[in-house]
Amino acid sequence: MQGAGLDLALPYLMLAPALLVVFAVLVYPLWEGLKASTKLYRYGRVIADVGFDNYVRLWSDPQFLNALSVTATFVTLAVALETVLGFALALFCAREFAGIRLLRTILIIPMVITPVVVAILFRLIYASDAGMFTAISLALGGGEVQILGDPVKAFIGLVALDVWEWTPLMFLIILAGLQSLPQEPFEAARVDGADAWRSFVDLTLPMMRPVLSIAVVLRTIDAFGTFDQVFVLTRGGPGESTKLLSIYGYDTAFKFQMTGYAAALFVTLGLIMLALALLAIRFIQKGTEE
Repeated sequence: MQGAGLDLALPYLMLAPALLVVFAVLVYPLWEGLKASTKLYRYGRVIADVGFDNYVRLWSDPQFLNALSVTATFVTLAVALETVLGFALALFCAREFAGIRLLRTILIIPMVITPVVVAILFRLIYASDAGMFTAISLALGGGEVQILGDPVKAFIGLVALDVWEWTPLMFLIILAGLQSLPQEPFEAARVDGADAWRSFVDLTLPMMRPVLSIAVVLRTIDAFGTFDQVFVLTRGGPGESTKLLSIYGYDTAFKFQMTGYAAALFVTLGLIMLALALLAIRFIQKGTEE
């Protein structure tokens, strides 16, 4: 009987170390963040319980609303461009030809570089005194090119950085999906006289819908939390043109010492990402059923 009881308990005992790690790095910090979001701090000390006042205050805070708008615009543009470019590259690299393995390796290099290093590299490229664009402009007889000093150009530059770094992720996911598609429908379409475009519209896109949905969801959730690149590249400037929610939350917590308000901000950001993930899961399930 003792042996049987040990056999039943053994799986749970083997899971215990992993569960402890999850609790230590995920559950406990999340719980502490939720508690902090309902309190008012001054110089790191709790001075009052404010309930949901921090959450209510967020939606009347123009800086938060601006950061939310900037973040949504950034994520939409970046993820859309990364999906289109990643799909195009995956379609090209799905074929077998001389040098394809080397090309696939080169295409994923940006993804494996540390984000801070990428941000430093692009900061040098965008520099108005000795950057690449200024050098090209001077060679053509023009003047210095201000990118990081102009709100619109700085935002576009941030999107370009993100697209350069994370298009390879979309490329890998979509390429794996393309290579796993069954070939029988495509062979039947060729026999029926369908050209490459009809095969792409009628077969490739519908069958790739779940893969594309997963790739977009993963990249969207990750893009909402972008911090390193923005912090190194622009610190949220000029003005508030590149101040994402992550940067605003950082400033709120560490510059202005508004710990409870920053906790409410990040909890709200987490709930937004959770809602997007749940919507995407329902969309994927619906597409799979169809």
